[in-house]
Amino acid sequence: MDTVFALRYDGGVIIAADQANARSILVYQDNLDKIVPLSSHSMMGVSGPNSDLVNFSDYVKANIALYELSNNGSTLTTEAQANFVRGTLATALRKGPYQVNILLGGYDVKTDKNGLYFMDYMACMHPVNFGVQGHASNFCLSIFDRDWKEGLTEEQGIAIIEKCINELKIRFLIAQTNFIIKTVDKKGVRTVSFGSDPADT
Repeated sequence: MDTVFALRYDGGVIIAADQANARSILVYQDNLDKIVPLSSHSMMGVSGPNSDLVNFSDYVKANIALYELSNNGSTLTTEAQANFVRGTLATALRKGPYQVNILLGGYDVKTDKNGLYFMDYMACMHPVNFGVQGHASNFCLSIFDRDWKEGLTEEQGIAIIEKCINELKIRFLIAQTNFIIKTVDKKGVRTVSFGSDPADT
């Protein structure tokens, strides 16, 4: 019952995710960070079983870091990172599939462009202006359709994200009390807010 949603704004990308680590009828923790920084200027919101979420995120993050180390600090563009993630999902699909759905966003310093990519566990990939993973799509896509427009500011983007969170708290059967919001722009990846500190163990 994970929830991840994201949008592009003028100069960056915002990704938000619930912080619950749950299985069946149990909630194991309420401060899980499902938004993984892949590089200084990219991040990936992941939904799925905790084991696949953690293993896949660590694998992708380590390989992107290895690429930078092996190529004198040269970084992959957001599109290249998305294609690597899609390729990894496609390869695993024929061996032992990862049950993860992804929203990957980033900002390319060299080209001064941002990008957001929607991927599912079947290794389908689409560049999007906004996206939602999970049952939250039933509530949030209509908000994005109505409120998203080209040239949004960061503040306007965060307001739309918060509107989606409020809608879920009112209408969604599953109580998702804590959400973490992160943004990436030319300054890099940073946390905007969280319901419960992921550093607390």
